[in-house]
Amino acid sequence: ADGPPLAHLRGQIATAAARFAALALVADPAVLRGRRFGNAILVAADHPLPVAELTRRAASDPHPARVEHGRALTDFAGGAHPVTDAAAVDSPAPPESVFK
Repeated sequence: ADGPPLAHLRGQIATAAARFAALALVADPAVLRGRRFGNAILVAADHPLPVAELTRRAASDPHPARVEHGRALTDFAGGAHPVTDAAAVDSPAPPESVFK
């Protein structure tokens, strides 16, 4: 979970990218654009991911999501650095307005 400016999420992407060969991120488009707080699912593996299938399923969900991968996901991470154990923190708490 993260919200604008998505620094926590970007750090998690960089951390996974330092270890895994393939990544995909699934989230609500408004969350990815930094317009609201929300959840994201980061998928990581050492083998190719079924990106087309993930994209199809995410788009057809009752709450459609977007899938970012490859260069678009690298660009989204924006040069964030991997998180070390010494610097790790919990996901940010949602703002009060999320539950109103």
